[in-house]
Amino acid sequence: MPRIRSFPPIADEHATILILGSMPGKESLRQNQYYAHPQNAFWKIMGDLIGAHPSLPYPQRLHILTAAHIALWDVLQTCERQGSLDADIQNETANDFAAFFAKHPNITHVFFNGAKAEQIFKRFVLEKQKLPPLEFMRLPSTSPAHAGMRYEEKLKVWRKAIGSRIEFAARC
Repeated sequence: MPRIRSFPPIADEHATILILGSMPGKESLRQNQYYAHPQNAFWKIMGDLIGAHPSLPYPQRLHILTAAHIALWDVLQTCERQGSLDADIQNETANDFAAFFAKHPNITHVFFNGAKAEQIFKRFVLEKQKLPPLEFMRLPSTSPAHAGMRYEEKLKVWRKAIGSRIEFAARC
């Protein structure tokens, strides 16, 4: 089974929100872009929330994300996985969150993009790495594999969870 590596975080010193996935899928790894699969709803949701629409060039979407004080990363640094399914992840190694939060002290909220990201964070990071006080919340996965919830429902949950924090972050 191939060993794969996640991307560096997308973050600047003004970030107040961190959105965590588990590990990039095959299409994201191929394109070297977060959430590159065309059926993944992440960029569509970010488009509706902050204007980072999937039709925009990737660097422009990242700029809009950081301007809204949102950081983006994955829980895992490396793992073994055939394909893109989170259920197939094996032999995981977590990213260094203690170092990340030391460099990004304004982050107060961590949102997990799906259950797997939350589970592996709890298993490999929480109480194993020194973290600042943070608020955590799991959001519905934007993955096309999470088809049990319609887009409108996902957007509503994401908007309720981070919408007011994005507006606050943009005013700071």
